[in-house]
Amino acid sequence: MIWDWGYAFEILPAMASASVVTLEITVAGFAVAALLGLVWAVIGLLEIPAVSFAVRLGCEFVRSTPLLIQLFAVYYFLPGYGIVLPAFLTGVVVLGVHYSAYCAEVYRSGFLQVPKGQWEAAIALNLGTRDVLARIILPQAVPPVILPLGNYFVALFKETPVLLAITIIELVATARIIGNDTFRYTEPVTLAGAFFLVLSLAAAQAVRYLDHRMALRTRISRA
Repeated sequence: MIWDWGYAFEILPAMASASVVTLEITVAGFAVAALLGLVWAVIGLLEIPAVSFAVRLGCEFVRSTPLLIQLFAVYYFLPGYGIVLPAFLTGVVVLGVHYSAYCAEVYRSGFLQVPKGQWEAAIALNLGTRDVLARIILPQAVPPVILPLGNYFVALFKETPVLLAITIIELVATARIIGNDTFRYTEPVTLAGAFFLVLSLAAAQAVRYLDHRMALRTRISRA
């Protein structure tokens, strides 16, 4: 038989354990991406001389270079200059920084949806920049971009197999190791694909639910 259920159930605990590692990296990496992306977007919004230009240039550089090259640069090249990071931390940081460049564009689109009159009214009321962002701009700009941010969360999740290049044993790496040890790849690879499918669908559904709740709350607040 091509598929052996007994063998599949035997390796299932190892695959499930590896999926936890994948989820941990995904959640931590996206937390970094969402936070840094917001920082980059706010700096761009404020048009700070030199700083805003440097941030836009940095984001463009990150988006224009492969994620794998960025991983190699941090994990293999930086130790030559005395900067050594554990593999897990490297994966979280590189994934987070990489996707923060994309999240920044999502936040920027949210900022553009806020009418300019909101800024003018805030200035007329003599509110500080921090108060304007926290009380007026962000509450209006963030809810509409929940869905595209969630799409990047799912995309980041599906990028985690590339971390095999820096020795992180996540879901796909575990499937490969099991296959190499037993010379049976059908079950581990299929289980890895099944885990990715189920978790991706669950994450997408959760994002849609959150987007619906935020949209409903926004409509209620405006009523």
